[in-house]
Amino acid sequence: MRRPAPSREPPPGGLYGALDLGTNNCRLLIATPSEHGFSVVDAFSRIVRLGEGLSQTGRLGEAAMARTIDALRVCANKLRWRKVKRARLVATEACRTAANGPAFIDRVRAETGLDLEIIDRETEASLAAMGAEPLVDRQAETALVFDIGGGSTEMLWMRRAGARFETVAWTSLAAGVVTISERFGGGVDVTPQSFAAMRAHLQPMLREFAAQVAAATGAPSPVPSHLLGTSGTVTTIAGVQLGLARYDRTRVDGCWLGSAEIGAVTERLLGLSYAERAANPCIGRERADLVLAGCAILEEIRLAFPAGRIRVADRGLREGILAMLMRDDAAPGGAP
Repeated sequence: MRRPAPSREPPPGGLYGALDLGTNNCRLLIATPSEHGFSVVDAFSRIVRLGEGLSQTGRLGEAAMARTIDALRVCANKLRWRKVKRARLVATEACRTAANGPAFIDRVRAETGLDLEIIDRETEASLAAMGAEPLVDRQAETALVFDIGGGSTEMLWMRRAGARFETVAWTSLAAGVVTISERFGGGVDVTPQSFAAMRAHLQPMLREFAAQVAAATGAPSPVPSHLLGTSGTVTTIAGVQLGLARYDRTRVDGCWLGSAEIGAVTERLLGLSYAERAANPCIGRERADLVLAGCAILEEIRLAFPAGRIRVADRGLREGILAMLMRDDAAPGGAP
């Protein structure tokens, strides 16, 4: 179980930090190496909506940047207070695509002291896969790992290679919960017609990746042993399906859902008003206008790769960063 340690003194193995600044969220993990990977010492997550309006203007807005810098100041303080040994701080789709993304990174450095790195889509996908890989069923031969973000969706087809899994094909779709929500009316009043339009917009992207996987595997209609989803969308759907009175990571991370169960939750959410979605304790007001855009993306993933079950991961990019940093330090010639 991930529990923050009460002491501020760094443990003998030292502390590592991983920060993921996405289109919608700012997330930080601070951890120390342990026998089974790492143990989390401190964490932070805040919905900042950095990419708000980006799809219309091509730029990061002033209010969004101010919100994000406030959150990053919290992260900077935690990293200093915890005396973190090594850290990797990454920014993804919003900063990649915004005309003023590099200028914002300079502003973050000046105002918070944090040196953010804008990573490309392939790096983002590989780090997300590394973070989620421990939840791939050890009996599976293949798995489709996906991460539905705010501005993009990363997908990887993985197959068994001895005791581990290797990536055979990957893609990054230019579609996330923020961009799809904004493109189709803002996400507050979602009708069956607008939801169908979201799905129709996504279908060519999913067909293209399915063809890519088919070419890489030689299977004309590839179906993975299971899906593995790491994102706010799948964790939210899992929380709703489990009927949780409040979101509980220990119940959600690693749980299995049947494909039909996911479809039933989507139908249920589509029948709710914005106020009813906001009142659900696993959705809340901050996600109520985004959750159906995520459902549309997930429905098209399920249609393109019709596995019977999906594993839910409340982990991903940050965990992948931590695993890579610790692995590199443990290797001969790694950082001291």
